[in-house]
Amino acid sequence: MNALPQAFAVIPAAGVGRRMGSQIPKQYLPLAGSTVMEHTLRRFLMYPRIQAIVVAISATDSWWPQCTFANHPQMLIADGGSERCHSVLNALHKLREFAADDAWVLVHDAVRPCLRSEDLDQLFEKLATSSIGGLLGVPVRDTMKRIDANNAVQATVSRTNLWHAYTPQMFRFNLLYQALNQAMQQNLVVTDEAEAIELAGYQPVMVAGHADNLKITRQEDLALAEFFIGLHNANS
Repeated sequence: MNALPQAFAVIPAAGVGRRMGSQIPKQYLPLAGSTVMEHTLRRFLMYPRIQAIVVAISATDSWWPQCTFANHPQMLIADGGSERCHSVLNALHKLREFAADDAWVLVHDAVRPCLRSEDLDQLFEKLATSSIGGLLGVPVRDTMKRIDANNAVQATVSRTNLWHAYTPQMFRFNLLYQALNQAMQQNLVVTDEAEAIELAGYQPVMVAGHADNLKITRQEDLALAEFFIGLHNANS
């Protein structure tokens, strides 16, 4: 039987989270007895397929040394960039030392602390034979509106075949590395890894996940995340 491909997690965590209105970057805000970042990292440290985690942090980050997992043997550090795509590419540079071309790289938002292990299972199951990869997401359920610069509604957009893109986004190492490099060379700032893969001419697979894998963006998201974490812990 062939050995399973390597699998690594990449956590871009150089953002400052201006929309939170906090003096502390949102990944370090307290949440259910830990920080948001610690909950996120714990999800991957507890998942047996993940061999190492690369965290991309800002050079001015004074909070990371206090992280519970800062000195964990599975933890690697890369330089954070000005945009998410730069941080991810720096992390992939770090992985080049030991990652095979067909290794899986799972890029996950530092501020999505409620990721379920079942969703990771789904990624590995659905993408097992893919030479490209894919991402977690959920179908759009609300009515979608397009507005103008003055917030006036211009049109109702059909939600048919529209999905919310979540993370992790899971791609083969060399493909993602080449796609991000190509985007950088063209001075394109991609908002997620799937966009870089798409620009390179490939079609990522959307894998249905759970809507409670929320991204903490505003203060009210913290209370909801705490509720979901408590629910997950009670059911585990």
